[in-house]
Amino acid sequence: MKEIVAKEIAKRVKDGDVIGVGTGTTVDAALTEIGKRVKSENLRITVVPTSYQSAWRCQELGFIVMYPGYRGHLSWGFDGADQVNTSRWAIKGKGGAMLQEKILAKRCKKFVLIVDETKVVDQLGVGCAIPVEVVPEAISLAEEGLKSLGAAEVVIRVGTGKHGPVITERGNIILDAMFTSVTERLEGEVKSIIGVVDSGLFINYATEVLVASSSGVHSF
Repeated sequence: MKEIVAKEIAKRVKDGDVIGVGTGTTVDAALTEIGKRVKSENLRITVVPTSYQSAWRCQELGFIVMYPGYRGHLSWGFDGADQVNTSRWAIKGKGGAMLQEKILAKRCKKFVLIVDETKVVDQLGVGCAIPVEVVPEAISLAEEGLKSLGAAEVVIRVGTGKHGPVITERGNIILDAMFTSVTERLEGEVKSIIGVVDSGLFINYATEVLVASSSGVHSF
């Protein structure tokens, strides 16, 4: 299904676009499809990526890759999601790049989430932890603060291929917090905890969600 939604997003690319590009396997599939158009139609595409992974992949495909600190206009942007509801609220950050992804989402005039139908839920947060990026020195404060907001479980995300926690590209640690319910206020409440940099809650960022299913692609 990733290939279905990837083809749909690739159709939207225009010559000269400056596009914000997220991170993840669905994004990788979309980049591959965009790359086919770039090659066959000799398109000139500039991208602002959210991670090293996306930057390297875009470079391989022949896109012009800009530093994330680029201050110019972004035509639009796209990214995947771990969960999304019909209000277009989302949880992101399994890949650990949610801070850059959130900055990018806010910069885009139009921000599109691309998912398969398994990621669309009625109640956000059920069975999906909310990633929270935390300054290492404030780990205990963040744990206490998240629990005070109603988190049923808070765990440090542990790395693979190394001992200890996952370290973000900003040198921080990720806490995965399980909440039984997500309100519109929760994103701001989590960010107000001392030591929290940001979270994987994306409330009112997406302008459109493209959903792939066995019957095709639909949007809301």
